[in-house]
Amino acid sequence: MFTLAELLSIYGKPATKDAAAEGVSFGGVAVDSRSCRPGDLFVALPGERRDGHDFIAAALASGCRGAMARSGKLVAAQCDVLCARTYEWSGVGWRVEGPADAPTILVLVPDTLAALQRLAAWWRSRFSPQVIGVTGSVGKSSTKELLAAILAMHMPILKSERSYNNEIGLPLTLLALREEHRAVIVEMGTYGPGEIALLAEIARPQIGVVTNVSHSHLERMGSLETIARCKAELPAALPRDGLAVLNGDEPLVRAMATVTPASVCLYGLGPECHLRGSQVQSHGLAGFSFRVQEGSEAHSLHCALPGRHNVYNALAAIAVARHLGLSWEEIAAGLENPQAHLRLVPLPAVGGATLLDDTYNASPYSCRAALDLLAELSGRKVAVLGDMYELGTFEEEGHRRVGRWAAAVVEELHTLGPRARWIAEEAVASGMPAERVHPATTHEEVIQALRGRLRPGDVVLVKGSRAMEMERIVEALRREER
Repeated sequence: MFTLAELLSIYGKPATKDAAAEGVSFGGVAVDSRSCRPGDLFVALPGERRDGHDFIAAALASGCRGAMARSGKLVAAQCDVLCARTYEWSGVGWRVEGPADAPTILVLVPDTLAALQRLAAWWRSRFSPQVIGVTGSVGKSSTKELLAAILAMHMPILKSERSYNNEIGLPLTLLALREEHRAVIVEMGTYGPGEIALLAEIARPQIGVVTNVSHSHLERMGSLETIARCKAELPAALPRDGLAVLNGDEPLVRAMATVTPASVCLYGLGPECHLRGSQVQSHGLAGFSFRVQEGSEAHSLHCALPGRHNVYNALAAIAVARHLGLSWEEIAAGLENPQAHLRLVPLPAVGGATLLDDTYNASPYSCRAALDLLAELSGRKVAVLGDMYELGTFEEEGHRRVGRWAAAVVEELHTLGPRARWIAEEAVASGMPAERVHPATTHEEVIQALRGRLRPGDVVLVKGSRAMEMERIVEALRREER
């Protein structure tokens, strides 16, 4: 993949040619000692709970050719430095110690995360794919997956996996880039100013998508205006010949057209949008149909992603695909692609019910979207809603809004956690019979309350913030398929 000499060059080349560095290469990069492959470079990253430096020995035992660690860290206890060739960055050059034929390489740098990011930026610079960045408070993953489903039918692509949308995940995604990839789709998340700007500096996207601005992470960032400024760092970083794809129905996103040097495509349902959706019709778990207009052209399409709210994600994906030259026929086939990964997954449940597993995360906005989908389905509607985190001053009101929305949709409501009690309280205050509302403090309470009550035709939505581990409820209620 890359040689040691190339790795060292991201800081500066040794003063004299190092034959040992020229002869050593790494097949990949790992930051988790459990996923190391023979020949990898292990990058030891400090974390909130664990420090990667404590796992250097395990990574080397897994076959890693070498490790990158922070200068000053005590690694001798894990790796006999006498059997390693060590390269330490001094600030002006590399200090080299150890035998040239040593089986292990140690690269010591002031900041391993910054070094990982430098390496990813250098690796990205070796290729010339179309890089598409996607950000927004809600809908990043659905938009990324829809776009990937469309593009993958016509070109080799690379996309960020799982929650690889931060200062660690994005570099790891880019380090998987290969010559054959014609497009790269990366999510860009943020907890504060400057973070998306850094990600954009590493990835150098030509196309940027902003889905929306909502109260997610309000606790960390203080106001919607601050969140909007952080998201605006993506369109601001685009080149003049690039494209900013902005949700034209959201004022805070539409205003980002003033900060980008790139061309702008507004998408949405409003009359001012360049790509405008209309006639949205839900087909339950079978997706939705809609009509989209681009200039004087109009096309009727179907999207396999359930929930009419996903029309915005579909429109954003269409805008990028059209910019890349795909035909309407190609786009239509991509939207129907069953390979598109869904976060909201229908699963068979005990008692013959159906579970809607939407446990990845939650905010008031995404809860409303999930409840709207639940309303579109037939059968007795049950919701299991957990605490939503990081809402700051919007915390109580956000939960109470979800309670009001739930009261209008569900026939039975279960809540989990102290914050979710506001959901339960507001649902009752909004007219839902108290005997149908069941606040709980433990997962087991919810599981036991539902296990004997579910019956054929029931549809059960399970949703909450990631830290609530709502997937435990899904696993306990899921019916094993034989």
